[in-house]
Amino acid sequence: MFARSRPRPRQSATRIVAERIGVKEALRSATQFFRLENAVFFATAPHTARAFPRILTYAFLMRCVLGFDGGGTKTDCVLMDEHGLVRARSQAGPSNPSRIGFGAAFAAVRDSAQQAMNDAHLAKRDVAAICAGLAGTGQSGDAQKMRALLATEFAGIPLQICTDLDLALAAVRNGPAIVLVAGTGSAAIGRNEAGQVARVGGHGPMVSDEGSAYDIGRRAVTTALKEFDRTGVDSSLGLRILMEMGSSKWPEIRKRIQAAPDEVFPRLFSVTAAMADNGDSAAQGILRSAAYALAALATSLAERLQITEERFLLVKTGGMIGKCKYFDAQLNERLRVTLPHAQPGAMEMPPAEVGAHLALESLRAAGKARK
Repeated sequence: MFARSRPRPRQSATRIVAERIGVKEALRSATQFFRLENAVFFATAPHTARAFPRILTYAFLMRCVLGFDGGGTKTDCVLMDEHGLVRARSQAGPSNPSRIGFGAAFAAVRDSAQQAMNDAHLAKRDVAAICAGLAGTGQSGDAQKMRALLATEFAGIPLQICTDLDLALAAVRNGPAIVLVAGTGSAAIGRNEAGQVARVGGHGPMVSDEGSAYDIGRRAVTTALKEFDRTGVDSSLGLRILMEMGSSKWPEIRKRIQAAPDEVFPRLFSVTAAMADNGDSAAQGILRSAAYALAALATSLAERLQITEERFLLVKTGGMIGKCKYFDAQLNERLRVTLPHAQPGAMEMPPAEVGAHLALESLRAAGKARK
């Protein structure tokens, strides 16, 4: 995952407050100062000199790092201090540039960062390093473009750009493992005993994302329209889709799909899930196909990593997991059949928090390099 450094002793909240009070008292006692070239000298009572360690400690505590986990639905942000203590968490909209463009993706990252800084009562000048795991940045050119955008907001600090899949795998304990992502898009990433890492899927809705919320929404609309064409009457699934979209006419829905499919298809997963749990056969058929497609992603990756005949950890994550009893049961059963040696597991911490730890590591490495 990431290198674990020896844990530093954490100060209690009372101790931190006391330090800050001591700093304020020391600053009030500094009655005059003057500058000589680049040095600042305090002319004050002798006890002011003893306050300098507290001032330095206070300044050190104010430095922080940011970790981001962004996809097609949301962006999670974790703000962490240099002791590894999470000071704030926040969330903003989607930040996958391949779906919404680089400007909108950058805006979501910036908004989540600003919210976290506001909650922690910090400012941009206090941010010392960043690690952003964002969907849609797997190509080096895309990562470079996002790094350049972040550099306009946070200049002169270590900036790491990776994919959300990289953070998801880093959040799983060492050893053979596969992380299966079922959200707005779909993909799988994994590693074998030798540490070889590979991924499958995640190439976007036009050529990939099998079994994703986008794919399910598209299939739901297709199924409903075919039933309407066959009978001239909307099916139960069709009526629920129209209700969800706030319209009674399919031509209007088609126009909205043509204009912004990402704003239509993924949100229809919840409609399909509810219908499936209530016994609707059409919805169940769609989710069963999605479960098979997702299991196929994990199976293909296991074969590529040559771990199908050994025990490995299998982690399911994404906005679709845990939202529909029927879908979860279908996916679990299919995975049990195709990957009988897989052991269900979970991440050790949220991916955005992993990103913050990686940012902290880069900050410490930069500090050692300067020395």
